[in-house]
Amino acid sequence: MFRLVRKYTKQFTVAALLAPCLVIMEVILEQSIPKVMTEIIDRGINGPNGSDLVLISALGKKMVILSVAAMIVGAASGILSAFASSGFIHNIREAMYRKTQKFSFKNMDKFEVPSLVTRMTKDMREFRMAYLSIVRMLVRSPMQLITATFMVFSINSDLGKVFLVALPVLGIGLYLISHYAHPRFRVLMRKFDKMNGALEENFVAIRVVKTFVREQFEKIKFDRTSQDVLKQQRFAESLVLLNSPLFNLVMYACMIAVAWFGGNHIIAGNMTTGEFMSFLSYLRSILFGLMMLSMALMQIIFAQAAVDRANEILDEPIDITDDGNDPDLVPEDGSVVFSNVSFKYTEEARKNALTDIDLTIRSGETVGIIGSTGSGKTTLVQLLPRLYDVTEGEVLVGGHDVREYKLENLRKDVAMVLQKNVLFSGTIEENLKWGNLNATHEEVEEAARCAQAHDFISSFPKGYQTELGQGGVNVSGGQKQRLCIARALLKKPKIIILDDSTSAVDTDTDKRIRKALKERLAGMTTIIIAQRVASVMDADKIIVMKDGMIQNIGTHEQLLKTNEEYHDLYVTQMQGVSE
Repeated sequence: MFRLVRKYTKQFTVAALLAPCLVIMEVILEQSIPKVMTEIIDRGINGPNGSDLVLISALGKKMVILSVAAMIVGAASGILSAFASSGFIHNIREAMYRKTQKFSFKNMDKFEVPSLVTRMTKDMREFRMAYLSIVRMLVRSPMQLITATFMVFSINSDLGKVFLVALPVLGIGLYLISHYAHPRFRVLMRKFDKMNGALEENFVAIRVVKTFVREQFEKIKFDRTSQDVLKQQRFAESLVLLNSPLFNLVMYACMIAVAWFGGNHIIAGNMTTGEFMSFLSYLRSILFGLMMLSMALMQIIFAQAAVDRANEILDEPIDITDDGNDPDLVPEDGSVVFSNVSFKYTEEARKNALTDIDLTIRSGETVGIIGSTGSGKTTLVQLLPRLYDVTEGEVLVGGHDVREYKLENLRKDVAMVLQKNVLFSGTIEENLKWGNLNATHEEVEEAARCAQAHDFISSFPKGYQTELGQGGVNVSGGQKQRLCIARALLKKPKIIILDDSTSAVDTDTDKRIRKALKERLAGMTTIIIAQRVASVMDADKIIVMKDGMIQNIGTHEQLLKTNEEYHDLYVTQMQGVSE
């Protein structure tokens, strides 16, 4: 926790350091007030000549000045600590976000999306409260304990011994509570992740839920995860709640002991009434300091789990980096070579996702990839823009190993339309310009025409300025796919990968898209992954994959003769079309 505070305070360092200094000043001013009260009672009220109103008035003004000064200094420290804590959380949240943007797909596979959202929102709120506790309470409480204890022993060392017994009892109790509570809160955070995941899944798929009338099932599922959170929260906090009765036990025991022994000292003449009143004030100050210290420690216990989860993101080693690569190196053309490539998603995996891949694609070729689900089609093309790195062998794009390029330079020339089509809130034109922010409206229209999207866009009342809902909910699946293809075409890449990206469009539109790509984008290497033979049969060559290996390569006519699976798939699909 302190490592994060030190690293991400940055431009808020002055406020973060000044706030505890002001807290120390506040404590010193507050601890001076009981001393003045002692003088008022012993010299002003119980003086040798009776009450001295002049002295009482002068000392009263001094108390008011000290109180106002303490209030001003305390308010200033509160403002500065709030300023520093909000800035600190902004820095660490931004650092976490920037780190996730550098994650490869392999890194992202370790973290679930709901968990990342929880870590950057709820966890950071807990961390901010802990930061405030560090800046204020963890400075104020020890300072208050030290000064008040010093004053207590200066007034009566015998009564001061009461605290020497009480402090170890409270300290041991707090340590045991914090030690056993922290693991419970770690589990609670994971329960929150699971609940947020259920919420996100339900909200994203709300149309499917309503279509299948599964509202009751989803309610039961959410209630189950919510109950898990409730039970774990009670389990975790039940231990922390012991802090309050423990503190009260120590506090009241101290007050009873001080009242008993202090009364005997007054009767014996070893202590004045003013000193006893001051002693009680310092007693309250010590007990209040202990209470604040315990609260701060509890807040830190709450936040420690959040800190651990933030560190998991910040300390995650980036799987794919381009440090030291030539910033001027760019792919010369769209040629692709897979040389003895094998790949598995994790080092612990027993089986490769890809095995012994040797493949050459000339620049400008149109290549189809076909195979059953899980055959490794998508995994193969994800190696081109380095979404994953090969386990063995090498992948060359434009004559160079992909690991030699800066990621930005490589990915600018490799456009990929993923299986899951993602659009963002904003207009259609804004979404298309993700491919090229500097594209003119004419270039946007040209890409849309090529992707067979211009006609349906023009049918909307606002055309290219039509607002898309989150995720493009107000367009159909086929329209969404065509928009994503147009967005990729705007990049004008050397290689474009269509990963089953025409599955939701009719065969006629699919044919027109492929024809437009071939006519208007000559020289661009096109890789088409599809389940339909009709989508790849016009390709220069077709790759048939099975179990992470290349089973066969050839033209449509060649594969009909040499590959039984391809032939059976063709016959089955063409019969369906004929019927």
